[in-house]
Amino acid sequence: MPPVTTLLIAANAGVFLLLVAAPGLLTSFALWPVGAGFQPWQLLTYAFLHGGLFHIAFNMFALYMFGSAIERVFGARRYLAYYLVCVLSAAIAQLLTAAITGAVYPTVGASGGVFGLLLAYAIYFPHSRIMLIFPPIPMPARVFVVVYAALELFLGVTGTEEGVAHFAHLGGLVGGFIMLRYWRSTPAGWRQ
Repeated sequence: MPPVTTLLIAANAGVFLLLVAAPGLLTSFALWPVGAGFQPWQLLTYAFLHGGLFHIAFNMFALYMFGSAIERVFGARRYLAYYLVCVLSAAIAQLLTAAITGAVYPTVGASGGVFGLLLAYAIYFPHSRIMLIFPPIPMPARVFVVVYAALELFLGVTGTEEGVAHFAHLGGLVGGFIMLRYWRSTPAGWRQ
């Protein structure tokens, strides 16, 4: 497994274990809406916190699955920059959503970064097959991303599956898309 992906998974696992021992840390490092406990460091720290064993297991499996392949394509430094931009853009999308809806609750999880990795995977490995858990239907990565993004948009707009930051997921995907477009428009920047 590539080094940055390994480091990210280890950091998430370490923080998860720390939170089991000291759950009060969640309050300071989760992403809170502006005016309801927001601090600037939360734009990144929230992505290392998770709301339970299933949450972290699912995100770390996706990070391993898609991140490993993308780190090999981008290299360690570019990969880390890309992942952090996706995490940051997911946080911004969540803050905007909270401001519009007036919702006041903390956001945690690496899903925004994972959605950015999923987009990159679909772009660089468009014909790779991804199997859905339910229903178990294999589909090309590029189709999977479009279907998943459309589902997230539907769930976010309808307010279905409360407690899931659907627009943060989409924010990570959009941030990744913008970063990839930027890199493609500046060939010298891509090689640095």
